[in-house]
Amino acid sequence: MDLEAAKAQLFKHLAWEIRDARVVDAMRQVPREWFVPPAQRDAAYDDRPLSIGYGQTISQPFIVAMMVEALGLKDTDKVLEVGCGSGYVAAILGQLAATVVGVEIVPELADFAAAALAELGYNNVAVHLVSKSSLGYMPEAPYDAIIVSAGAPSVPPLLLAQLKWHGRLVIPVGSRWQQNLIKVTREPEGDIVEDLGACYFVPLLGEGAWNG
Repeated sequence: MDLEAAKAQLFKHLAWEIRDARVVDAMRQVPREWFVPPAQRDAAYDDRPLSIGYGQTISQPFIVAMMVEALGLKDTDKVLEVGCGSGYVAAILGQLAATVVGVEIVPELADFAAAALAELGYNNVAVHLVSKSSLGYMPEAPYDAIIVSAGAPSVPPLLLAQLKWHGRLVIPVGSRWQQNLIKVTREPEGDIVEDLGACYFVPLLGEGAWNG
């Protein structure tokens, strides 16, 4: 199957499963093949995660769509992506939000993501290389929404502290081998926590997450 046919099939499936048409339209505009290694290009529109090297993956499109939909983004929002990898999710966020901040701990992936996003014209997306000892990106906080593209053992308080009131955090939480997608809405009277279902992500490294 050629890329265009595979893309059409994928988005037919996503349009059926995802209620927010804005999310599906945003994903359709992002060329996923730009964010995978050349050897994976023919599989760019398979609905599955793909290796991008350095022990990291580009997430399954359906899971990405679920996570982004759960953020409930407005076009005025500032969004943080933790673990931006090759930049695919950041590009989708860039279609939906005013400002996107991506952080990555692998230098080669941070460089790749920044170059790919710039070449595609995502001027509202910035990628920052951060150390494993940090979590999130305090210089740009607070955020309207945070999406975490790696699994944590629990919801890190350090990330919640970077959210505005009424801000939304979507993060995989569980063991290193299996997690559940958790959405937390930060409210003055107490956080609202929702379980969105099972998933699998590479581990999140940093303070309040896994040590290595």
